[in-house]
Amino acid sequence: MSTHDIPGKKVAFLLTDGVEQIELTSPWNAVKEAGGVPTLVSPKTGTLQGFDGLDKGETFSVDLAVGDAKAEDFDALVLPGGVVNADFLRVDKDAQQFTRAFFEQHKPVASICHGPWLLIEAGVVSGRDVTSYHTLATDLRNAGANWSDEEVVVDQGLVTSRNPGDLDAFNDKLLEEIAEGPHEGQTA
Repeated sequence: MSTHDIPGKKVAFLLTDGVEQIELTSPWNAVKEAGGVPTLVSPKTGTLQGFDGLDKGETFSVDLAVGDAKAEDFDALVLPGGVVNADFLRVDKDAQQFTRAFFEQHKPVASICHGPWLLIEAGVVSGRDVTSYHTLATDLRNAGANWSDEEVVVDQGLVTSRNPGDLDAFNDKLLEEIAEGPHEGQTA
């Protein structure tokens, strides 16, 4: 249980089919338990297919199309992983713009596993301290990020973690950053 309560804080979760479902459900539940209001944002509407590794898992209902979503309506952004999810999202122009807007507004962003692929495409990782699933290390370094193999890395409102094994630390830092609010150093 977190010591960071975030009553009424609105948190966008940006994802699509192929999301690693525990990387959605664990932070989603942490946000709800801390008093926050999570919203599932996606390039597609209807329902999304979650995965547990390579196996199909649960489905999740989309609350808001990313093309209609505005960063100013939210206090923070969470980017769950999953290879397929992250690969689809990183080439979606609306997802890129939505993500970049959180950095421009200095708001907390948390990304786990393959989620940081979208951060590269949004142009927001240069000079930032990050971690991710190990297979993204070269991509992130090539985009100018300072990548390290740690369970959670926090850089002025940007929270990143490697995999589902890091979720406890990821969720705790996510809630801490939301509770702290905007960071001037959190910028595109």
